[in-house]
Amino acid sequence: MKTGVEILEHTADMGFRVSAESFEQLLAAAGEGLASIVMDCSEARPLETIEIAAQGEDREALMVNFLSEVLFVLDGRQLAIARIVVTASGPHGVSAALMCEPRDGQRHPPRHGVKGVTYHQLRVLPQPAEWIAEVYLDI
Repeated sequence: MKTGVEILEHTADMGFRVSAESFEQLLAAAGEGLASIVMDCSEARPLETIEIAAQGEDREALMVNFLSEVLFVLDGRQLAIARIVVTASGPHGVSAALMCEPRDGQRHPPRHGVKGVTYHQLRVLPQPAEWIAEVYLDI
């Protein structure tokens, strides 16, 4: 799993910044960044694949909805994510494969309890050479 996540300071929430060459790669990087905030996924193995999908009326809504699906896999299904690959995307929807394994408290120790992904100060920015996302989480 990638570890290029920059934590952003905030008084009540926790934020992070990721960058990638395309919007699809940005979604995957943000999902992996979220996973690395929730738990230590450095030892996660790709033993099973979970398919997720999200929709949104714009890139920001798509990012929040996608990350909310990732959070459900982490917390609701108790899985540790090794890697995320976006398999299909369009202007209002995305599908992804999450390579993961059952969560093990010894191998995937918890880091932060994340209640949800917020729109607060959310930014999804196309730049000339890359995409950048800044996401804040309710912890």
